[in-house]
Amino acid sequence: MTRVNIRREERRRAVLVAAEGLFLEQGYERVSVNAIVRRSGGSLATFYDMFGNKQGLLRAVVDQATDEELKGLDDIYSEGKQPGATLRKLALRYYAFATTPRMLALTRLVIGQSLVDPAFGNQFHQDLQLRFSRHLAEAFARWTAEGKAQIAFPSEAADLYFAIVMCNAPFMAMFGIAPEPVDDERLERRLAPFIAHYHIA
Repeated sequence: MTRVNIRREERRRAVLVAAEGLFLEQGYERVSVNAIVRRSGGSLATFYDMFGNKQGLLRAVVDQATDEELKGLDDIYSEGKQPGATLRKLALRYYAFATTPRMLALTRLVIGQSLVDPAFGNQFHQDLQLRFSRHLAEAFARWTAEGKAQIAFPSEAADLYFAIVMCNAPFMAMFGIAPEPVDDERLERRLAPFIAHYHIA
């Protein structure tokens, strides 16, 4: 990476840190682009070149937080574990990620902006939320081909899996209520009917 690219990445990181702090302190709507640039340094021209607009910045903030919280999660499918064990580990990691105070606060910001601009919410859903469902659906299709599961509609099964794992946590987040921690035993009870229904090894 060249020195110019390193400096650009450092500048981008500074903007993301400043934006997340201001969004969580004051709320998305109350924070101006100028305030973000003042806190992070740099220029408006650089900001718009990197993020396009404030909505693009919000998406980048959530993407960055997701990457930090779920680092290495995509490797879970290549660890050589049986599908059932993989699904249990994935459930614990994903639920823990989605219910951290940081992610709950960012989720509320995204929900608020999605109510104002449904197109933003739809694009956010396509880019981020479906990313995990797609990976899981690919694993379901592979396991079925290997005789380790019987899943005729992998995408539907992936959506159902995350709905079971998250239960009512997204609704609680909308109301500002922190979901209860979920331990191994509780997630095991939630997943048992799913694993049995699809004959997952």
